[in-house]
Amino acid sequence: MRYAAGVDVGSTQTKAIIVDESHAIVARALTDTGAYLVRAAERAFESALSEAGLPREAVGQVIGTGYGRFKVEFGDAQVTEISCHAKGAWALIPATRTVIDIGGQDTKAIKVSDRGEVLDFAMNDKCAAGSGRFLTNSAEAVGLQVSEMGARSMDSKQPVRLSTVCTIFVESDILTYLAQGKKVEDILAGVHGAIAARTVALVRRVGAESEVTFTGGVSRNIGIVKAVQEKLGVPVNVSPDSHFTGALGAAIFAMERVLAGSAMTGSEVLA
Repeated sequence: MRYAAGVDVGSTQTKAIIVDESHAIVARALTDTGAYLVRAAERAFESALSEAGLPREAVGQVIGTGYGRFKVEFGDAQVTEISCHAKGAWALIPATRTVIDIGGQDTKAIKVSDRGEVLDFAMNDKCAAGSGRFLTNSAEAVGLQVSEMGARSMDSKQPVRLSTVCTIFVESDILTYLAQGKKVEDILAGVHGAIAARTVALVRRVGAESEVTFTGGVSRNIGIVKAVQEKLGVPVNVSPDSHFTGALGAAIFAMERVLAGSAMTGSEVLA
């Protein structure tokens, strides 16, 4: 049996996936990225190898992706996160035709083919507005952990309307609402609604197709998923491995190189 791996170095977390020749996941690992991206990539990969019970030499190809893809120094190539999320979402849910990825620093909407190829994409990468960083700042403003936000927002009866999705000014908006006596759950629902509105605007730029799949760490926030579904008007798929989507796509690209007997190294695949 041959194996390949993908390592997705995100701004917040680093993920690693090892797959076999059938693209089945044999191991996965997740670690905080921290300040040292090279070390985070190595740590995630080594953890995945340990889980799989495999020596390093058993993995034929390793591809890096994500914000810090060029820091996967032990990798054989790099592929953009747009291509990897498209390929990974298609692998997890083959009917996927539109991918939404909200990461720590940016948001992407991707239109994909019936083979997981990128047909078009739109991306908010000028600032962290409406991204995972926006959620983190919002959570800090109300004194909660990010992981608590989704469930708490589901109790909202009267969501507030935020005047901004800027990560710098959101705290001021939230503190104003708290001073007015607004409930925390209504403020959180407003935060999620603002992110969803910005995300859906990106989706409409690429043309929303049926079977929308939500990927990335923010997809684990049920409040965001609910808000996106309401504004988009269609159900949204979320796989249990949604936060590993980029790493999975990278691992599949790596396996394709293994099966093709590729000897190339250091190449960049553009979305």
